[in-house]
This record gives sequence, C-alpha cells and structure tokens, in this order.
Amino acid sequence: MLIDAAEVPYGTAQRRIHAMIEDGQIVKVARSTTGKSFYLQPSPEMYSAFVDYVTKVKSLLAETVGLTGMENADEFYFGGADFARDILPPPPLQSQLAESDQELKFLLHNDNYFSAMRNMWADYRNNLGSRKSFSLHFLPDLHERLHEFLPKSEFDVVTLNMPWLGEFAERDMLMSLDEFIDETNIRVMDFHPAVWASGTWGSRQYGVPIYVTIEAMAVRKDLFSEHELPHPRTFDQVIETGRQLQDPSRGFFGVAWNAARGMPIASSFMILMGCCGAPILNIPRARRYHNWADLVGNSFRPRIDSEEGQIVLDYMHRLVEISPPDILNMDWNRRIEAFLEGEVAMAYCWTMRAARFDYDIGSMVKKRSELIPQPKGPMGMSANPTGGFLLGIPANLPKSRAKLAFEAIAWMASPEAMKRHVTNGLPVAPRFSVAADPEAAAASPIVRFVDRLSQRGMLCTWQRPPIPEYRTIESILGERIHDALSGALSDKEALVMAQNEVDRAMQENGRY
Repeated sequence: MLIDAAEVPYGTAQRRIHAMIEDGQIVKVARSTTGKSFYLQPSPEMYSAFVDYVTKVKSLLAETVGLTGMENADEFYFGGADFARDILPPPPLQSQLAESDQELKFLLHNDNYFSAMRNMWADYRNNLGSRKSFSLHFLPDLHERLHEFLPKSEFDVVTLNMPWLGEFAERDMLMSLDEFIDETNIRVMDFHPAVWASGTWGSRQYGVPIYVTIEAMAVRKDLFSEHELPHPRTFDQVIETGRQLQDPSRGFFGVAWNAARGMPIASSFMILMGCCGAPILNIPRARRYHNWADLVGNSFRPRIDSEEGQIVLDYMHRLVEISPPDILNMDWNRRIEAFLEGEVAMAYCWTMRAARFDYDIGSMVKKRSELIPQPKGPMGMSANPTGGFLLGIPANLPKSRAKLAFEAIAWMASPEAMKRHVTNGLPVAPRFSVAADPEAAAASPIVRFVDRLSQRGMLCTWQRPPIPEYRTIESILGERIHDALSGALSDKEALVMAQNEVDRAMQENGRY
C-alpha cells in the first residue's frame, strides 16, 4: 500500500523502506510467535515528526485565510472559520411556496428544538407557513407515524432518529437527496464527517443532519469543588464518587441515568458497552464510524453475551445502589429533572437536554453544573455517542414537490438558522461554521464542550448501529436488561436470552 500510494518504482520504494527500518523510522512488529512475518508501523519519533509537520501546515493555512491570534492549530477547522464570517441568508422560499399554492407539511420529533423550528418557520418575516403545518410526536409514536405516512407522502419533510436510517432507507421509503445537494450547494464539508455520515446509507445521502446531541455526564461542580473531588474518569470512580456525595437520608443521591424498561435502558446498555470499547455487533472496534450498508455475514452477529456485557451489567447494578429509588422507571425526562431539581450529584445526559440546567427558571443547578466526557469502562475508552435527528423526504413525493421540500431542509439546516437556535439557548452545532462563530460559541458552553470532544476524536456513532434491525435489538435489550436489574433474571440468563433472541432475528432476516 505504501508503494502504491507513493507511485514510484517497486525497487526504489523497497530500498527506501529498508533504509527507513535501519534508521529506526519504521519499526517491525512480529505478527506471530514464530517471528516469520511482521507488521510495519511508524516509530514514535516518526509519528511525532509527522504530527508536527501537518500541524504547521494547518497553522499556515489558517493564517492564509486570515485567522490570527490562535493559541494552537486545534482551534481551526478546515471549512469552519471561513464560513463563520458569512452566515448565508435563507433561500427565497416565499415565491416558490406562493407558486405552488400549498403549504409544506412537516412530521417532526416533539422536543424544544423542533418546537423552536416550527415557530421560526411560522414567524419568519416572509411568513413561510403556519404552525398547523407541523405535526410533532415523541419517539415511539414518531416511529409509528413514519411507517404510516411515508408511503402515502402526506408530509413533505420528515425527521428520523439517526439509528432509524437503515430501516427506512433499505425499505425504499426515503428519497435520495444527492441530486438536490449538488444543485443547492449545501456545503457538505461544513459538517463533521461522522455527523454527515449519519445520513448516508450505502453511497447515497438520505438525510441531512438537523441537530446533533452528545451523551455525556453532567456533574455538580460546586459539590466536587467543596469536597475536593476529581471528575470521575472510569466506571469505578463514578461509583466511588457517588457513594461519597450521596446522602439518602435527606433524599440526595449519587447519579441519575436511563434505567426504565424499553428504549431508555437499551440505549444505556449500548452506550456503556461502547465505553468498554465493545460494539453491540461483531464489527471492528477501531473505526469511529462505518458504512453500515456494507455490513455482511458475521458482522451482524450480536456481542451481547460477552465479557463487556457482563461488566456493563455489573456496573448498572452498582449504579442502582447510588441512584434515586425510582431508578428502574427513570427515562430521559426524569433523569434530567432529578439533576435539575438538585436530587443527584451526577447525571448521564444528552447535551440537548443539558441546556435546561442553566436556562430553566426553576433550575436548582444554574451555574453549578458542568459537562464531562463519558467515564470509561475497564480497558475501554471515553466513547461519547453522537445522537440526533435527520431531515428527509418521502420516496414517492413528486419531483417538483421534493425539490421545494429540500429547499426548506437546506434553510432549516443552514448556518443562519442553526446559529439563531444556538444563541437562543439550544446547543446545536453540527456545522463547523456555527461552532467557529464567536457569537455562537460564546452563547453556549455546551457548544464549546462538544467542539472540544470533536477535536480530540472522542465522538462516536457506532454504539447504536443504524441497521434495519436496530429497533429489534433495542426492544430485546429493553426487556432483558431491565429483567436483570429488577431481579426477574440473573445477569447471565438475561445476556444469554438477549444474545439468542437477537441472533434469531438476524438469521430470520437472512443476515447469516
């Protein structure tokens, strides 16, 4: 591969490689105990020199586009700072909507972001449409509505939870957006590659990321400072810290997290597996994101009944011991309320919901909270999962109508629209240009937190694989893992049953 990439004669390349081995720039690492074959990898010195080289190149490029005063090159993103100066205006949708003599209809998730989007659309100075054109639903109901309405094209623009993409794309229920993207110049390079890939199935783009939220941990910085405690970086440190800070006699506990039956606990299990470095499926661990449509055969085999699965269930049991009494009924909303109302010292939470800590009028933790990366499991990593929603178009919408729908998507996902939401307290910045905008960054510490995670390569998308069977996996885990924590099953029984049930579903779908 090195020789092919260099495009030099084979003999010349071989001599150069051997010279670099002799000089210590390349290190030979034995592939087996026999010592007959080797891997070639860069030496620490060579790696460091290369990093220094590309960092200098990056700094020079930043200066070339006029960015000055940076403390280090990591503060500059290719495709970011340049766009920050030129927040594009929305497309002239009013005339197109007037010509069509019909309002666009939207099927969206029911949360603060999409409520704000609905209001911005209806209140915009050109009066693009009315609030009645928007139908908002919570997650389980939204999934059902998509199955009900997508084939009928009752809506022009629909939103999907990112892990649902494979299900709807493989069933040809979504329209490919590639042609529209090329025509509208939506600036794909302005999106983080992993974020943009969340809307890709195979070689086609079926969704435009409208917002991204990161599962992290919120901590009470005032309590940590008062007790002189470091932030927890591992599972064990979370448990130890929770035990030190909790006081059940006065209704104060260590941590809040998703442990309710169904989607909440299934999501927790997959995310914590990721913090042990283990995907829920038999896929390579090292990659930050995958082309999920290319998975074949044994890649679909579940890894639920594994050492990492046992570690996660053990951790969950210990979390229960330092959690509020209603933990086995705690979902996304309840865990945010527990932290917001001062019931817990720590909380696993999505960054979108964490904005409430400082903006809610009744918040007991205003200016007292801080977000930290996901604590890691044994031999694992701080794998901070990326979640959020995509905007797509029903597959059988007429072409002229689909083009108009995409114009609306392009505006909703524009830097201007996203910046407006960020400055109004909604921490959403899946575009580099928004994250690089000084006003947007100053408006939300959460945006800066996510940006730092992104720069350090700590954002992942593989914990919740967006394959067509995702909802099946989620449903099975939601039952079996909860059974283990409630005592209805032993940990081993729960893991074996979940493994076998997912395995059976994959076989029935012809995956292997």
